[in-house]
Order: sequence, then structure tokens, then C-alpha cells
Amino acid sequence: MAVIKHVGVFVDLPVMPLREVVVFPRSIVPLFVGRGASIKAIEAAQNGYDKHIFLVAQQKPELEKPAESDLCPVGVVSRVLQMLRLPDGTIKVLFEGLYRAKWESLREAGQCVVVRVLKMREVQGTSEEEKDALVRATHEAVEEYGKSTKRIPQEAIQAILSLKDPGALADVIVAHLKTDYHRKQAVLECADVTKRLELAYELLQSEVSLASVERIIKDRVKGQMERNQREYYLTEQIKAINKEMGREEDLQAEINELEEKIKTRNMPEEAREKALAEAKKLRTMPPAAAEYTVVHNYVDWVLGLPWDDLKTVKIDIEKARATLEGVHYGLEKPKERILEYLAVQKLSQGLKGPILCFVGPPGVGKTSLAKSVAKATGRDFVRLALGGVRDEAEIRGHRRTYVGALPGKIIQSLKRVKFNNPLFCLDEIDKMNSDFRGDPASALLEVLDPEQNMAFMDHYLDMEYDLSKIFFITTANSLHGIPAPLLDRMELIELSSYLETEKRHIARHFLIPRQIEEHGLKEHNMRLSENALLEIIRAYTCEAGVRNLEREIGALCRKTAIRLVQEDNLEKSVTVTPRNLASFLGVKKYRHEEREDRPQVGVCAGLAYNQRGGEILLVETSLMSGTGHVVTTGQLGEVMTESAKAAFSYVRSRADLLGLDPRFHRKVDIHVHVPSGATPKDGPSAGITLATSITSALLGIPVRHDVAMTGEISLRGRVLPIGGLREKLLAARRSGIRRVVMPRDNEKDLKDVPDDVLKDLELIFVEHVDEVLPEALAASPEEIFSGRPDAQPICYSLRNDRDCAVQSQTAQ
Repeated sequence: MAVIKHVGVFVDLPVMPLREVVVFPRSIVPLFVGRGASIKAIEAAQNGYDKHIFLVAQQKPELEKPAESDLCPVGVVSRVLQMLRLPDGTIKVLFEGLYRAKWESLREAGQCVVVRVLKMREVQGTSEEEKDALVRATHEAVEEYGKSTKRIPQEAIQAILSLKDPGALADVIVAHLKTDYHRKQAVLECADVTKRLELAYELLQSEVSLASVERIIKDRVKGQMERNQREYYLTEQIKAINKEMGREEDLQAEINELEEKIKTRNMPEEAREKALAEAKKLRTMPPAAAEYTVVHNYVDWVLGLPWDDLKTVKIDIEKARATLEGVHYGLEKPKERILEYLAVQKLSQGLKGPILCFVGPPGVGKTSLAKSVAKATGRDFVRLALGGVRDEAEIRGHRRTYVGALPGKIIQSLKRVKFNNPLFCLDEIDKMNSDFRGDPASALLEVLDPEQNMAFMDHYLDMEYDLSKIFFITTANSLHGIPAPLLDRMELIELSSYLETEKRHIARHFLIPRQIEEHGLKEHNMRLSENALLEIIRAYTCEAGVRNLEREIGALCRKTAIRLVQEDNLEKSVTVTPRNLASFLGVKKYRHEEREDRPQVGVCAGLAYNQRGGEILLVETSLMSGTGHVVTTGQLGEVMTESAKAAFSYVRSRADLLGLDPRFHRKVDIHVHVPSGATPKDGPSAGITLATSITSALLGIPVRHDVAMTGEISLRGRVLPIGGLREKLLAARRSGIRRVVMPRDNEKDLKDVPDDVLKDLELIFVEHVDEVLPEALAASPEEIFSGRPDAQPICYSLRNDRDCAVQSQTAQ
């Protein structure tokens, strides 16, 4: 057994190096020991050195086996109070520091290292007053430190405050501080008790300042943690509530996802800021609140709109021409105007220009023509039906204050198409109405104005939306229902009714193949002769377009299909001719007026035009004894009734020239009737027809049955121009008319009439009714103008190939 060996004032003790730990006298320190040399030193102290051991810090903590030069010069002689062996091979030891000492040399002694140490003597230093003042200041610092950190137990603080010795006070204070071991070692090595206490006081003040900063940081972190914990707690509660109610989604995660989408969405900054502001509101709202749904829907709408998403548009004029020609037969002027419009767009690299408006009767292909333009330019096609729309909110949307508010139809359509440059077809723009809810036509003024629609304001979005990249095309059946300001913003392209020849071509090349395919037939299963097709056009349809014609062809296909199925012969061919057409389609549905078989007195053939095409209009005049009343029947409109009065006034003014009693109107009543009385009729173009019919009845001269006429009449007998010339000439040709009398001012319009319509007609152009009568009445000019010899017709040119040579007024 080893014993403590005293060599003069030196003592030999086992040494245990410490890592980043400094033990002070008068302190009790528990340590975990794991190094083998240290365990052997403790065992040696237990066995032979009266449980004394020298504890010294090593200068480099990372060294496993420190050399002599790696140990600090001053350590503490300590006593082993307790030792506990742990299962992992380490030991837990409780040391008590006794006094500081310097070591002189190391040597091997058995299984441990023994160091020779010398107890350090303390130096008192300054005066007692200075020591007392320093001790008092240190006591105050300890109290402040104890209040700010709570790291030193209250009992320990009381024990520290009871110490008056500067050296002992310094050792106890530094032993309790959580400071760097280098600074603690500096205090341990100081022999001057006053200076030692000064170092301890500096460390204490440093720790007090540091503790104050730590407290501030802790308070801040604690507050943040409390907020985070509160949010976490509330979030977990919301999750639990959602789970209980069957809603598994994480609402906060959904809002985070919404905000991320808004930040990455291709949209203007104004829209992004507003959407983020609305999404922020969702975080503070309970999902059950009514406003939550309103705000969420609004954000969804803003995210779903194609703000700056544009589809690539390539304008190829030849491709566009081929597309239009391949889908639409005829309509040469509209197609040419569309190609011009596309060419200007390609050159100008933009859409600045008027809005196109296709005007024409139903079924002539206005909407399908717009679809073809979209296909030719590579744009998406969007159709918005405006028929019956009477609420301004249909265009501009509702404000979000209303329950169930939505954006207008235009914004809704853009969200559906997902691009901001489609072709927008505003269909039936003439069918809009207005009431107490506003005028939708006025709302369209901003939409269809190229100077304003780049900042279109939808009430629901409540921010500007750019519509300038959209190609707008509108359609209408007539211009009467379109307000003048709206009409001024559009360029009109008129689509007239189809001629019979055009309908036959469309039916043969488009309608019949499509219906055969849709009904599961083959081309040879149904053969439709040309005469049968013409009979369907004339007797089973009465329209400007080809919709009903396609329906009738579809009926033929169904009749053919049932015959093939009943006879169980899918290769059979069914031929449709005029002879058996009634067995397929039933009796004829429509009857066109035909010309008279022979000339008749008071019966004159006029030419009329409506949206379904041209028609023969027979005017009948009958005379009766009476007092000069003029009666008009046949559902004549106001304008046509006035034309009848103007015609009668003209005849009265020419009574002398015509050989009539100047007071004939006092002796007879005149009844003018236009057959098909159930059909309303109006317009000024029957003026010369009415005048000719009245003159024929008064003179008793029949009207030629192969002549038809059209033209407005003035009180002076002038023949004024009319419209619908193309359709009227087609009706005359269909009815077997060979001569047509018309205003000379309409001669320029013949360039729009196909040559196959004109080839069988003799056209007579007139400027005055005096020229009409010799052409229409079955009598010579001398027989017609048989009045006073000094009364001459205003113009005695009787054929369209001779010019008027003489114009004179009736002698008074």
C-alpha cells in the first residue's frame, strides 16, 4: 500500500488530468471518469494516499494521453469522497477540493503516474478597507446574478454571502460560474487573494451582463415559441374539428398552396397583389363563415383566368382561303373581306381594327364562318349566345356583395378556354333586350371598342382585364335591333340568302354526304336525283339558309334506313325522284306564287324579298261603284299602304294622259288586295306594281302575265331603287317570268347576280312609271296614253336598250 510521501514541503500524489474542467478549493465536484490512467490514479488514491489526488487541467483537451508539457502548472489537491462503478466500465467520482498547488515533476509509480506538488501560499495584497469594499461589491454582484439567472441555489447564495475571506469568496464564486475553463484556470493560478477576487468579480459582472442578454433572448424566443405553440395547438384543434366533421383536408396547407400558386402565376402585379390580399383574409376566417366561401371562390377565379397566357397564332392566307373554300360554298364577298382582314392583321402584328359583324338571315352560315376563321388562324373558338340577354350583369358580372355573384359571361368563357386570345363569337347580338336591370348593349360598347377593351372592368373581379388580344366577331339577322353606338364600332359583312343553285351545290357536296354518314348509310344506299333535290328546296323548305334542307335530307336518310332494315338488305339502293318524293316526305309544305297563265285585267306580278329569299307578289285591283274610297287588304304594312296611296295619287294626276275622267275617283271605289293574306307584307318596293295594277283596272287593259316588276314610286311617278335584287330575280326566274322591270339605279347591282340567273331574263330599266306601263300592259302606247292630244308621257322610251329622249310635263 502506498502512502503520502512528504519530501520537505513537497507531497507526492497520484495525478488525474482533467478535460475542460477546473476544480477549486472548498468545492465538491462530481466527475465521470473513463480513461484508464485516470481510473488507476483514483484507485491508487483510494488505496494508499489517504484518498488524496492531484487534479490538474490539461491545456489541450483533445489529447487522450497528455504529456508533461500539456498539463497546466497549477492544480488542486483533492479528496475522493465517493466512487461508483457504472456498468459501461466508467466510474462516477465525487471530489472535494482542498487547496491549490503547483506541481514539479512526474514519475511512474506502479500502475499510475505520481506528481510531486507544492502547496501555494496566498498573498494578501491591498489594505483591509479595499478588501472589504471589494467583498461587498462582489456580494451585491452575486445577489444580482442569483436573481437574473437562478443558476445558483438560494442556499448556496446565502453561503457565499456569508464568506468574508476574499480568496475563499473568489474560489466559491468562480466554481459556480458557467464560464470558459481558461478563464477559470487564470483565477486558480492567481495567488494574490485581492487580485483573485477582482478577476472573480469581472467574471461575475460579465456573466450578469450575459445573463441579461440571455434573458432578453429567452423572453423573445419564449414569446415566439408560445405563439408557435398556440398556432400549433389551434391548428391541431382545427384538424380535429375537420376530421370530426368529415373534412380531412388541411385548410392552412390549402391556403399555403393557394398563395404559392398566386406567386408563380403568370398575371399582372395588380391582380397578384389583390389575390394575395384576399388569400391572407382566409387565414383569419373560420371555414364555416359565409364570407370564407366568397373569398375562396374569388381567389379561385383570379387564379383560373388566362391573364397573360396567349396561344400561338399563325396567319397563313392561303391556308385560310383553303379552309374557307372547303367549308363554305358561295359567300364570295364575305370570304374575301375576311381574308383582307387577316392580311392586315398579319402585316400589322396586332388586332387593332374594327370588329367584324356578320349580318344575314338564319341558316346562311354566320356562326360556322366564324368557326372557320378560328380554325384558319389557330385560335380557340368561343361562342356566347346573346339572344334574350337583358341584364347588364351578364356582360359585366355581379358585384361580390350579391349572393351567388359570378363574373360576366366573357370572363367565364375565358376561364373555360384557358387562353387570352381566342376568337370570340357574340351570336345574335341583335336579339338583346334592356329592362330595369340595365342595358347589355351599353356594356358591350366597352368590350367591342379597341380603344377601351384593354382595360375592361368586370364588376366581380373589380380590376382591369385586357380583352384587346381577343378576335371579336358578332352575328345578327338584321340591323334594326342593334343600337347605333354599338353598330358604329363594328364593320358589317352582309351574308345574303343562298340561291337555289348554291343550295343544290351545298346539299350535294356537304349535306347529303354528312347525313348519310350520320345515319350509318353508305353512298350507294340512297340516290337523290337533281329534280328531286330541287323539289325539296322549293316545296319542302322555305328559308334563306340550308338548315331545314338538311333536316329534310335527314328524313330521307331515316326512311331509307328503315327500308333497308325491314328488307334485311343493307346493300340495297333506294332512288328518290320527284315521282316518289311524297312517299318519303309527305305532301308539299310550301307553295310559291306562280305567274298567271294569261294576261288579266288588274292583276300584276310584283317581286318581294324577305329573309327567306325572293317571292312573286301578285297584286289584284277591283273597281266598284262608290264614292272614291281606296281599300287595301292582305295584311299590308304601313309603308306598303302609303305606297298604294302614292300610286293612286299618281294615276289621278295622269288621268288626262290616260284618257280617264278627271273625276273618276268620285264614282268608283278601288279595292287593292295582295293574296296570302295571312302573311304580313310591307315595304315600298311594290310601288310601280300597285300603280300598274290600278291603271290596268281603270283602263280595262290586261297586264302581261310574263312580266314582273319592282320599284318604289314617288308622287311625281319617278321609279326609285330597291334592295334584294339578287333574290327577286331568282324568284322571277323560278316562277317562269321572262321580263323584269326595275329601277335604272339598280343596274349597277347586277354584278352581284350570278350569270345563270340572268341568262333567261330580259331586264328592262326604267326611271318613270310612264315607261313602265307600255312594258307591262298588253296594249300599244297609243292605246294606253289615249287622252288629250296635248298631254304627253314624261318619257316615251319603251325598251331598256333605248335612252329617254323627251321629258316634258303634262300641259295644264
